[in-house]
Formats: sequence, C-alpha cells, structure tokens
Amino acid sequence: MQDILLVEDDEDLAEGIQMALGGEFSMIHCKTVGEAKHILNDRSFGLLILDVGLPDGSGLKLCGEIRKSSRVPIVLLTARDMETDIVAGLEYGADDYITKPFSLMVLRARIRALLRRTEKGQEKEYLQPPFAFHFASMEFYKEGRPVELSKTEQRILYLLVFNPGQIITRERLLEWVWPDGTEYVEDNALSVGIRRLRDKLEEDASKPVYIRTMYGKGYVWEMPV
Repeated sequence: MQDILLVEDDEDLAEGIQMALGGEFSMIHCKTVGEAKHILNDRSFGLLILDVGLPDGSGLKLCGEIRKSSRVPIVLLTARDMETDIVAGLEYGADDYITKPFSLMVLRARIRALLRRTEKGQEKEYLQPPFAFHFASMEFYKEGRPVELSKTEQRILYLLVFNPGQIITRERLLEWVWPDGTEYVEDNALSVGIRRLRDKLEEDASKPVYIRTMYGKGYVWEMPV
C-alpha cells in the first residue's frame, strides 16, 4: 500500500480526500508547511498532495524545496485555474495539478495514473548532441548542462524523441501522458507542457527547431542537419 502525504488546511476537504483514498492508500494528513517539513524529515512517501494556499506558506514553494532533493510524485491542489498558476506549478516541479472544486473520483483516477507512470519507469536513453536524455534515472542534459523536467514534460518528450520525424497527434500525446482518460485533463495542459519543454530545450522558444508544430496535425521532433 502506497503512503501518501496530504497537506491541506481545509478539514472538510481533507476528510473527503482521506475517505476517497484511504481504502487504497495509507494516508497521512497535516495542515501546514511546517508540519509537512517535520513529517518529511522523518519518513518517505510514495506521493504528495499539496494545497497551494496554506496558513504558513505556499505549497508551490514547498514543492520547489522538495524537488531539490527528491523526485517523489507531487500533485498540487489549487483554487485557481489560470494558465499562469498552471505554469507556476509545473515550473516548481509538480507532476500534476487539479483545480478546486473537483470530483474525488477524478482525483483518485489522476493519482492512480500518476503512480502507474512512476512505477513503470523508462529504460531508454536518447543521446543526440546537444542532448543527453536518461529517462530511467530522470536526468536530462543540454550541452552538458542539467535540465529539470516534470513527469508530464518527460512523458511528452519521451514519445516525441523516440518517434523522430513522425507527426504525433495531440490525441496520441494526451492518451500517452494521461492514460486514465483525457476527460480528467485540463484542456490546455498539453499546450502548457509543450511550451515548457520549448522554454527549456530550444534556443528560441518562439522559433522552435526541435519540437515543431504541424498545424492541424500535432507535433514532431526534428534534429537540424
């Protein structure tokens, strides 16, 4: 049984989440950033659920701090659905996010899918200058410099680089990245993931040469000759 740490100050919501997940996962609940840090110092978890707005700080910043030393899957809960908040969550290293109010059944499905993707792992390496992508160890480099990628970004990149020159449709990417069903995914989540990858891998994200958009069709990974 996977151990999950829930950091949420809304007691009613926390109780609902614990009831929804408790039969399948071992749940530990705390209400503040301080409590979470104390618990994380003493034990490890298979997944973290962090509310963005907490009484003594930001779940986003806590996510960023955790990412400095751990690749544990992280789901953010936020009351906002603005694109800037989604981008901020991905930038801090979150693997997924869900906006309030949400269905507990949807949350459970998203967590199952995220844990399934984490457990599968990847064994292939992509070694094509200037890139070196080690998917098994989750280490990614451009020109020898490390590049931090979220799990969503890693899965998008994996499908693209191991199908070079092929147009990968949005539908195929959505099904690959979110195998539990695209009905649980925010409409612009894929676009955000592509944009973040370009920001990290392209010389000029506004004029991409590696991750190209094929309008009306999808995306293609190309290495300039």
